Amino acid sequence: MIVFLQSVLSGLLVGGTYALIGIGLTIIFGVMRVINFAHGELLMLGMYLTWILFDGSAVGLPWLHVDPFLSILIVIPVLFLWGAFLQRAFVNRVLDALPQNQILLTIGLGLVMSNSVMLAFTSDYRLLSGWKTPGGKDFASSRWELAGLSISRPLLFSFLVTAAITAALFWFLSRTDTGQAIRATAQDRDAARLMGIDVRRMSVLAFGIGAALAGTAGTLTLTTYYTYPQVGGAFTLKAFVIVVLGGMGSVVGATVGGLLIGVTESLAAVYVDAGLKELVVYVLFLLVLLFRPAGLFGRSRS
Repeated sequence: MIVFLQSVLSGLLVGGTYALIGIGLTIIFGVMRVINFAHGELLMLGMYLTWILFDGSAVGLPWLHVDPFLSILIVIPVLFLWGAFLQRAFVNRVLDALPQNQILLTIGLGLVMSNSVMLAFTSDYRLLSGWKTPGGKDFASSRWELAGLSISRPLLFSFLVTAAITAALFWFLSRTDTGQAIRATAQDRDAARLMGIDVRRMSVLAFGIGAALAGTAGTLTLTTYYTYPQVGGAFTLKAFVIVVLGGMGSVVGATVGGLLIGVTESLAAVYVDAGLKELVVYVLFLLVLLFRPAGLFGRSRS
């Protein structure tokens, strides 16, 4: 039972970050109906920005040393502005184009970002080396013991940050005029336009928010993982699984989907095989789509 509870707890903590990745992607799709294949590269940029802020010597700034969790306050506005720029300069031009054109554009943007980072920092793996606790221990591997369960400190802090950001996002979308305008645009762009909502502006905001969430997820992921220029591909695929599993365009579905994927991976690593956990996730994904084609929280169009 201890092993089972430990697996579920670890899965929930990891799944929180997965949920943040999925929420960013589902907001972009919900508002613009654009499948963003560069989402993982936005996460990768967040990871690299966090690494640079933590170890400024990598860019010739040895005095720069920002705690990774505090760096979120910088990552969010920077990735929001970058996402807004990408939407205005590139994505906005293909909103009414064929889906194939949209897919090719976002894939191209992802390739440009990943290869630009590789040119700047090479393809070496990067991590937060030298990150210590007040007691002098390595923070990434530090943990607390509670009732026989081992709780990773960086994963717990990441989960709490994710919960706070998700709660703030729900409040923004449901309680503010701008948030409700974004939701209205996601439900029906034509009707929103007729009601006087600037759908172009909502698209920019949605892409910026999605990019900021992806960048934040990158920061949280780097606390226990490493980064390299092509790391975004794996997370893009995982984000699509989360979004489709929960229901395309559903923020609640993306949240539940992320937690479900995290728990499934953790249990599969313990009870099946660590090398087969991805396979178990995709089998679960296919089973859900077999009985719920629209996803857990999606609405069927039939």
